[in-house]
Amino acid sequence: MSALDEHLDPESPVPDDAQQAGLREPGTGRRMLRIAVVVAIGLAVGFFFVHRQKMAAEARLAEATSESVAQVPAADVVTITSTVSAQSLTLPGETAAWDATTIYARVNGYVAKWLVDIGDHATAGQTLATIETPELDAELSAAKAKLNASIAQVAVKQAQADFAKTTDERWRESPKGVVSDQERESKKAGSAEAVAELNAARAQVALQQADVDRLAALTQFREVKAPFDGTIVERSIDIGNLVTAGSTANTSSLYRISKDDPMRIFVHAPQGAAASLMVSGVSAVITSNDLPGKRFAGKVARTAKAVNPKSRTLRVEVDIPNLDHALVPGMYVQVTFSIKGNDQIQVPAAALLFRSGGPQVAVIGDDGTVAFKDVTIASDDGNDVGVDSGLAIGDKVALNLSSQIAAGEKVKTSASDIKSASVQ
Repeated sequence: MSALDEHLDPESPVPDDAQQAGLREPGTGRRMLRIAVVVAIGLAVGFFFVHRQKMAAEARLAEATSESVAQVPAADVVTITSTVSAQSLTLPGETAAWDATTIYARVNGYVAKWLVDIGDHATAGQTLATIETPELDAELSAAKAKLNASIAQVAVKQAQADFAKTTDERWRESPKGVVSDQERESKKAGSAEAVAELNAARAQVALQQADVDRLAALTQFREVKAPFDGTIVERSIDIGNLVTAGSTANTSSLYRISKDDPMRIFVHAPQGAAASLMVSGVSAVITSNDLPGKRFAGKVARTAKAVNPKSRTLRVEVDIPNLDHALVPGMYVQVTFSIKGNDQIQVPAAALLFRSGGPQVAVIGDDGTVAFKDVTIASDDGNDVGVDSGLAIGDKVALNLSSQIAAGEKVKTSASDIKSASVQ
């Protein structure tokens, strides 16, 4: 054995100097060879099992694909019937009082006392507050004094007119030659002047009487009264406040009163619903999130008969009774109108297919064949869609149809899947 063979032979002894250097222990090469063989066998066995499982999975997938291709796909179907139903339209609205007004003072003065406060119910003609009017009282007293003076003046003028009349009669009946014609005409003119002065005095009396009546009428406004039955929603006065007659921007109001039975509901309907709501008598149901469980029935009483060019909406007013005063002015409510449909076919929103050519609906024939029809959407309330062209009564439309199904393919439907859509 050569020196090289001895060096490679694992059985050959290692020189002492190599053992001392730690380069190799006895039997290391053989152990490494056995480990390598075991790892190779493990890898081979793992590869065999992984490849076998992969082949089995591919076989199962191919078998399932073949069965799926061979099986006719299922589809949920609704049938369009001729049942006519009313269309529901819900819009936001606002409550408003039947009558509402702001009450101002009609005379100048000071508030003597107020008798009602906010939240109080007042009846028509009830006194709400009283006002002290010293200036008005003085003016009325002066006007009455002037009236008495004018009446006395009428008596004076009446006496003067009577005297002038008798004088004129005496001079007119005097024999000719006793008095001159000029004197006779002078007495006649004096009588006419006295009558004119009497009439002027009487006119002055009438004028003074009118002034007295005006001031006397104003004194009635010292008591502020309610114009109609309603609830006091605002009080802006207190005892001793100076109030001024009038309703200008610089004038303070006294009260604000509103009548909330019945109640008005204001709704701004979109232009698309204007034609249906422009007819009076359309039923409406009013609800509010603040009044759970309460429903108020009413009808459309009046509309603006014109669309607002800025918002493109129609103002609609609904009148409802409010006997228990549950609704108050200024509330936000929901108004649901029940309007007649425009012969639209209504289908579930799940039946629509939106493609490049526009919205379509899959119609299922009697033999299960799929056909796609173009439709025109007339209305959309979320769950259901109104269609005014493309479909007919009796058509069966598919719901949530797969995009992989092409026209002409067949689908399977069952009796339990059949529902009904209605003409809206």
